[in-house]
Amino acid sequence: MRAAVLYSTVPPGISYAEAQPLVVQELSRPEPRAGELGVTVTYSSLCHSDLSVVDGSRVRPLPMALGHEAVGRVAAVGEGVTDVAVGDHVVLVFVPSCGSCRACLAGRPALCHRAAEVNGSGDLLHGEALLRTPAGERINHHLGVSAFADYAVVARESVVVIDDDVPDTVAAMFGCAVLTGMGAVLNTTDIREGQSIAVFGLGAVGLSAVMAAALAGASAVIAIDPNTAKHGLALKCGATAVGTPEDAGRLIAEAAGDGVDIAVEAVGSARVIASCLGHVTRGGAVVSVGLPHPTAELTVPALQFAGAGKRLLGSYMGDAVPDRDIPLYLGYWREGRLPVELLHTDTRPLAEINEGLDALAAGQVVRRLFQA
Repeated sequence: MRAAVLYSTVPPGISYAEAQPLVVQELSRPEPRAGELGVTVTYSSLCHSDLSVVDGSRVRPLPMALGHEAVGRVAAVGEGVTDVAVGDHVVLVFVPSCGSCRACLAGRPALCHRAAEVNGSGDLLHGEALLRTPAGERINHHLGVSAFADYAVVARESVVVIDDDVPDTVAAMFGCAVLTGMGAVLNTTDIREGQSIAVFGLGAVGLSAVMAAALAGASAVIAIDPNTAKHGLALKCGATAVGTPEDAGRLIAEAAGDGVDIAVEAVGSARVIASCLGHVTRGGAVVSVGLPHPTAELTVPALQFAGAGKRLLGSYMGDAVPDRDIPLYLGYWREGRLPVELLHTDTRPLAEINEGLDALAAGQVVRRLFQA
C-alpha cells in the first residue's frame, strides 16, 4: 500500500513543496483485526486539520500517516463484523464512537471518550496501530483513518455505508467538512426558520455551515472571510451577503439590527470567537467550530452571558451522529438543496500532497481531492 507519512513537523511560512514533510511511500498492507475493515480508498480530501498537524499546531505522535476525510470501498472484513460486506461503498469518519461511554450513551457520539483517547494516541478503536515503516517502526494512525493512502484499516465504527449512486468526488467531503459545518448549524444550534446567521471563515466547513443555514430557511446568511476570492462561492452556497471582517459590523447591522441570532466561528481563532460574541443579539449564540492553537486563550466581557443571555457553544464534528446525519445530508444533496460539489476545487495525484498543503495554507483551494 502507498501512504503519505509525516515524520517531522514544518512551521508555518515555509514552502511545503520544498520541505516535503509528507513522504509518500510503500508500506506493508495490514489486514483488519476483529471489529475492523480494510478499505480501498478512492478519494481523500485535504483539510485544515491535516495542515495543523503538519505545522505542529495540533500535536500528534509521529510518525503518522495523515488524512481523515475520504471515501472508498470495503476490501476486507474482520472477524465479528456482520453488517458490512466487501464491495460496500463507505464514507470514512474521524470519530469512531465506542457506543458505551457517557457521551455515546447520551446520544453524542462525536464526543466519545474512548475515541478521543485512541485518536490522540494514534491507535485504532479495537487495537494498537497497525502501520509500520519499511524498517519496522510504528506509524501512528491519524484520527483512526489515515486516508492519504490507497488502502486503510479502520474500525467498523469509522465508516458509514452509503448508496452506490453517490459520486465519490461528492461523498469524499461528507466525513468531515459537510458533517462538521452542517452539524454545527443543524445540531449544535436550535436554528429556526427566519433567524439570521453570520459565518466567519469560508473554508469547506464554513461554506457547509452557509449551506445549512440556507437549508434551514435563515432570513439572512452573512458570510465573512478576508479572502475575497471565496465570496462568490459563498453566494452560490446560499449566502445573502458577503464581506471581509471589516465589513462584518455593517452587513450585520443592515441585515439584523443589533446582531444576528447565530454566529458560526469556523476560523480557529480566539480573537474571532470574541468578536462573534459582539456580533450576536441578546440571547444569541456563538458556535465555535474552528480549532484554535492549544495555547490560545479567550478573553471576553463576562457580563455578556448572564447580562445579555448570550451563549458560547462548542461544536466538535458538528455534534453529529454520522449514521443518522450522513444519509440525511445525502438526501438533501439528491434533492438539489445541498450543492456540496461546489466545495470540490480540483483533484490531484497523492504525489502532489505537499503542494496541496501550500495551496490550502494560501487559501487557493477549498477542498482538493487526492487519488493515490
